Amino acid sequence: MANIKSQIKRNRQNERRRLRNRTFRGAARNAVREARTALEGKTDSMSSVVAAISLLDRAAQKGAIHPRNAARRKGRLMKQLAALGAQPMAPASPVIEKIEKKPAKAVKEEKPAKETKVEAAKKPAAKKTAEKKPAEKKPAAKKPAAKK
Repeated sequence: MANIKSQIKRNRQNERRRLRNRTFRGAARNAVREARTALEGKTDSMSSVVAAISLLDRAAQKGAIHPRNAARRKGRLMKQLAALGAQPMAPASPVIEKIEKKPAKAVKEEKPAKETKVEAAKKPAAKKTAEKKPAEKKPAAKKPAAKK
């Protein structure tokens, strides 16, 4: 058992994160299992694969599984789906529809380009209003004589 205060706190944080990650990993695992059974039975396989991919992405986004792990599992599911002859298509979610229907942004007006050194040299130099005078040096202070 940890007896350092920071390690006790770290243990509490790890336990909370473990429980949170467990739900995401479990949901993704169940969705993949359901998608595989649907692919074997050839019943509504497309929607189950899309749901599994969505849950895998969510688990990877939350940090419950590594993003490459999620990509590998998604690739395997898509490969099985393609072997059945089904064409993979994007899920019909409202988020994707919003992205597709988003109007194009208006083009911003371009800012004038910065002057090049050649152009700057052609312009008359601005006069300096007040030139600084060099500071006068003060004579160094004399050191006191050393005592014997």
